[in-house]
Amino acid sequence: MNIVPVMEGERKSRKASKETRQQQLIEATIESLAKRGYSDTTLANVADGAGLSRGIVNFHFESKEKLLVATLQYMADEYASHWSSALEKANDSAAGKIWALVNADFDRRICTKRKLAAWCAFWGEAKSRPTYQALCGASDLNYQKTFTDLCAELKSEGGYAYDPEPMALGICAMMEGLWFRLMMNDGLTREKALAAAIEYVAAVFPRHISADGVK
Repeated sequence: MNIVPVMEGERKSRKASKETRQQQLIEATIESLAKRGYSDTTLANVADGAGLSRGIVNFHFESKEKLLVATLQYMADEYASHWSSALEKANDSAAGKIWALVNADFDRRICTKRKLAAWCAFWGEAKSRPTYQALCGASDLNYQKTFTDLCAELKSEGGYAYDPEPMALGICAMMEGLWFRLMMNDGLTREKALAAAIEYVAAVFPRHISADGVK
């Protein structure tokens, strides 16, 4: 009797189960951060939110800090993958890529109140936690460099008078500000935030972008 395929199947099942449990705990951590904030998020309420025992949390992550680092890493990877995918699917023009990036930032798959609140919780702690700074900073630098390169290309094409680097910084800061407004739940909707971001880039690149799309 050949038991090797059976053993391999069991190993794959255990691996899948481990990944499923970890994902459950990360999602429950995001939910807790959104509801309670950073300081009041505990392993106990994460376990309750995931419908798992505290022992399972300790088995997979050992400590609250390790669970939070894993959650931030997951969110950073998800965000980077999301905008990178949008960039790959955009048309080859710099204007088309900026249009895709702006729309991606307000996509309902990535721009939700619970995720925005979780991001804000981590940003609030980043100043005193080098690990958080490293995870957030590396992603931010890559994202901003992409915008800087696209702004430089559009400047060359359209004869705009701006400096690409501060212009890219301004665009990124504008979208971050809209994220904060959405998180504050002051009546701004995701659709209105996207429309505001599009109006901004249309005003910056009038020869390339309008409120209706790429020219």
